[in-house]
Amino acid sequence: MSTDVTAKSPAPAPPGKSGGEAGDGLLALVMDGMRRNMRQYGMLIALGLIVVLFAVWTDGDLLLPRNVSNLVLQNSYILILAIGMMLVIIAGHIDLSVGSLTAFVGSMAAVFMVKHDIPWVLAVVLCLAVGAIAGAIQGFFIAYGGIPSFIVTLAGMLIFRGLTEIFLEGQTLGPFPDGLQKVANGFLPEVGPKTNYHNLTLLLGFAMIAFVIFQEVRDRRRQQEFSLDVPPTKLFLLKLVAIGAAILTLTMLLASYKGAPIVLLILGVLLVGFGYVMRNAIIGRHIYAIGGNLPAAKLSGVKDKKVTFLVFLNMGMLAALAGLVFAARFNAASPKAGLNFELEAIAASFIGGASMSGGVGTVLGAIIGGLVLGVLNNGMNLVGIGTDWQQVIKGLVLLAAVGFDVWNKRKVGS
Repeated sequence: MSTDVTAKSPAPAPPGKSGGEAGDGLLALVMDGMRRNMRQYGMLIALGLIVVLFAVWTDGDLLLPRNVSNLVLQNSYILILAIGMMLVIIAGHIDLSVGSLTAFVGSMAAVFMVKHDIPWVLAVVLCLAVGAIAGAIQGFFIAYGGIPSFIVTLAGMLIFRGLTEIFLEGQTLGPFPDGLQKVANGFLPEVGPKTNYHNLTLLLGFAMIAFVIFQEVRDRRRQQEFSLDVPPTKLFLLKLVAIGAAILTLTMLLASYKGAPIVLLILGVLLVGFGYVMRNAIIGRHIYAIGGNLPAAKLSGVKDKKVTFLVFLNMGMLAALAGLVFAARFNAASPKAGLNFELEAIAASFIGGASMSGGVGTVLGAIIGGLVLGVLNNGMNLVGIGTDWQQVIKGLVLLAAVGFDVWNKRKVGS
């Protein structure tokens, strides 16, 4: 009686044990997560690639601490405008008047402070009120008058530009008080013992890392509580590491020069505040609703006219803030200030992920889009590219961003 003996093949190794398989699995996980969140991560990756490209092209000059600080100061007013413009575009509208309104508020600030010696703090409050009133007037015609935002804000662009010429009588007016100049050009004070870094900037940077990690973990837990899809744990941890590394790098660069600019704190407050409103507040959800599907929003009880009115009022106030920062940075109000600012803000919003049809976009996306343009401008200046080719390149970047958005929509739809 013979017994067949069959050789057993060795049991397969459990997945993820070998280094190569683990690396391949993590790479596949990252690629799958990027495909699922292409709109969210696409421009962030593009920003990183642009930074690396110009850092190599300029032999590291782009990432010098002084240049990074100047990059923040030079683009602060565009980033402020981009935040407000993103909300306008999410609501399904457009605002062509923000550049002229920026110049108009700057001229009002010069008249208040230079001609009439009004204290700069009071003058700032008055200028913000002027911006809010201007935005409210435009919002009224759009929301309650039924006039398209393109027409209303186009008229506003002409009106505010003309009023700027009238108030300044065609001349440049300045200088501004030192207190206002420090807001636009100043840095946080040095505190604590003397080190090779700016202590207060380091403290704020570490606090920001902790806040972002806390916010991301809390949002993930909330999504899990409502049985919503969340990224895999490995991808989520990789995201936290990447965010923390980016904030830490920026913190160390700024801390090794003069510290964080004051205007960067203003941008941080705006980013956190408006980000919270758009993610968690009722008004934020209503803005997305009227931009995504206006008839359905109306049937759901959303007061679309009130929301539209408030969006433009907010845009006017942010344009006023940008006007004050711009005028204080250059220490003078000029009739030609704010030229093409509206186009820069619109481009930053679309590059940052906004959709032409409305209902899509984030406040962080507006900041990323503005930084893409800012790094492009700064990098091309450092390598000596002429302004003519700079316009061509920025136009191609905008076209590519919108084209990517259209392609992504079609892919998801199919």
